[in-house]
Amino acid sequence: MSLWTAAEAAEATGGRAQGDWHCDGVSIDTRTLVAGDLFVALSAARDGHDFVAQALAGGAAAALVSRVPEGVAPDAPLLIVDDVLEGLRALGAAGRARTKARVIGVTGSVGKTSTKEMLLAMLADQGRTHASVDSYNNHWGVPLTLARMPADTEYAIIEMGMNHPGEILPLTTLTRPHAALITTVAAAHLEAFDDITGIALEKASIFDALPIGAPAVYNADVETSAILAAKTVDKRLNGLAFGERGYEYRLKNVAIQGDTTVVQAEAHGAPLLFKLATPGRHFAMNGLGALAVVDAIGADLARAVASLGRWTPYKGRGVREVIQLDEVETELTLSLIDDSYNANPTSMAASLEVLAAAVTIDGVGRIGKGRRVAFLGDMKELGPDAIALHAGLAHLPALQALDKVHCIGPLMKSLHALLPEHQRGDWAETSAELVEGLRHKLDAGDVVLAKGSLSMKLGLIVDAIRKMGHPVATA
Repeated sequence: MSLWTAAEAAEATGGRAQGDWHCDGVSIDTRTLVAGDLFVALSAARDGHDFVAQALAGGAAAALVSRVPEGVAPDAPLLIVDDVLEGLRALGAAGRARTKARVIGVTGSVGKTSTKEMLLAMLADQGRTHASVDSYNNHWGVPLTLARMPADTEYAIIEMGMNHPGEILPLTTLTRPHAALITTVAAAHLEAFDDITGIALEKASIFDALPIGAPAVYNADVETSAILAAKTVDKRLNGLAFGERGYEYRLKNVAIQGDTTVVQAEAHGAPLLFKLATPGRHFAMNGLGALAVVDAIGADLARAVASLGRWTPYKGRGVREVIQLDEVETELTLSLIDDSYNANPTSMAASLEVLAAAVTIDGVGRIGKGRRVAFLGDMKELGPDAIALHAGLAHLPALQALDKVHCIGPLMKSLHALLPEHQRGDWAETSAELVEGLRHKLDAGDVVLAKGSLSMKLGLIVDAIRKMGHPVATA
């Protein structure tokens, strides 16, 4: 069964369809377009209309446009609307309206994508499940996700993000979730808000489109939890608090054993034990919040616990790899923690805690002692306190447990200056500068973390480390 026919898409958007086409997917990028997709000619850095001819030549079933682009036949398969973004929103709204799926909205300053992927791993084992791709969580990502949703979906997980006030409410209104989760509230995007209270109020608006009595799951450990709780009361929702101070879902103990995290918790007073195949207290917290949602919507909690045990972090968000440095001497390896996708003070502290607890290997390599090494890039959008927030990392107990810290970016210079001499590695303006000579900064037995905001391009460091050898498959 096709995702959309020309007639269905035209009715959903109020547009005019040319040709009797049908599509099996929806795409906004010719680089990832699959034959049979509807290509949406959004305008961002470039006008998507410039790529319509390429999309159709690449097998697109049709294109959603506001005009017939140059180089495209007048009778080409098109869906013509007044405004492409509004057309995509209308298609997303229709995709949401036609499904009987249980829809879950996820937001939070940290952990949105990881938690969304946890929910996907758990619910996909219990029914046909659809979820946001990557971090498609903004004004075009949410409607795109909804437009891609098959009509027979049973569970849907929609991630919602924001950079400025007033961005969450339109997304949750479009999504109309049956349940919603706020992973945490932290100092992220502070330059667009007066304080963290403003961030909490914005995150809490994900609860505004929930029906009365719906599950509203929130982190009880954040300093603004009272704001989140008040919203659940105001909207007459089933407020469910999780965390160490959680009432309904309480985190009792987190034990990191090598590459495994064992979590003891309670669900409404009953024991809840689960494991994660990755280290990290923050992953344990996200896992508890995700399990709370699964339980609240009536899915099978025991099956979800088993599924969660097979989950591993998403690319760029704490993925661990073993890199073999020598083809012959297979014991010459280092461990890489790729957390290069994003950073704010809360997620930085969590990642440093994972690195500080990581087990190194002695007796291999030229140095003979495994080290904990961090490459840390600027954390963006922190407002006037940005320098102080970067410098404050120096006082984290986890950071003090590291052997070497390399810093990237003008803001991280404040941390670099406070590091003791034995810890202070190199400082550079850009990641590209530190890539040069990287091999001499690392050795077999080391555990290496790369963490920073996406614009700092810590992915260059990650790629360079991978190219020092090759990843080893782990059981």
